[in-house]
Amino acid sequence: MTTEVIDKQAVAASFSRAATTYDQVAELQRSVGSNLLARLPESLEVERLADLGCGTGYFTRALSARFGQPVLGLDIAEGMLRYARAQGPVSSSWIVADAEALPLRADSRQLLFSSLALQWCPDLSQALKEALRVLEPGGLIAFNTLVEGTLQELRDAWQAVDGYVHVNRFMPLAQLQQILADVGFASWRCEVETHVLHYPQLSGLTHELKALGAHNLNAGRPGGLTGRARLRALTAAYETFRQPAGLPATYQVAQIILHKGQQA
Repeated sequence: MTTEVIDKQAVAASFSRAATTYDQVAELQRSVGSNLLARLPESLEVERLADLGCGTGYFTRALSARFGQPVLGLDIAEGMLRYARAQGPVSSSWIVADAEALPLRADSRQLLFSSLALQWCPDLSQALKEALRVLEPGGLIAFNTLVEGTLQELRDAWQAVDGYVHVNRFMPLAQLQQILADVGFASWRCEVETHVLHYPQLSGLTHELKALGAHNLNAGRPGGLTGRARLRALTAAYETFRQPAGLPATYQVAQIILHKGQQA
């Protein structure tokens, strides 16, 4: 993604507002994060680890339980961190931080974990270079991110209504793989999962995106309220995708593990 597309302050503010509603509607987020956690090597033992884009701290707590260690939770959204701190665990620390400029020493962490956070970085390559910097030799980062094809039904339905950008843009898989290959890790692997959620009505999807803080944050989005006529047109366009299970919303999730090489 480019800096024109993602506004960090808008992202931070949106997710801060969503802190108290996020966990109520985060079924997909918990599922793909759990899949990422399961991809960590069973034999992995670490003491110094951090959760990048920790949000409400759901996976910060899961990581602490898995490894029996306090976990550093980092997020750009202060509202999320306030909520996470209130939930515990008391042994973990919470710091406002930008993934593209981590307030961590070089070679200081054995594991970085990040679930559905790094797609909000304007410069993913810079975020991964920061991860490479702060990881100890032999350390790894496990992260997942949404790629092109996510919410394609909503994007196509809006295209039938007007020419504005209504749906967050996500990186093409080939571009992501090129970044992974170029950033400097000793090895990496990337696997894509397709998740399809179904909703009785379109309002179920749009209300969920707002509760998650993940509604449209792109430049080029229309200002002001969406008129009733346009909403009716959008609803009619989305209805063409209806399946027996309901209205589908597709998510393409890249699950990635990168290893930092051992220094001589």
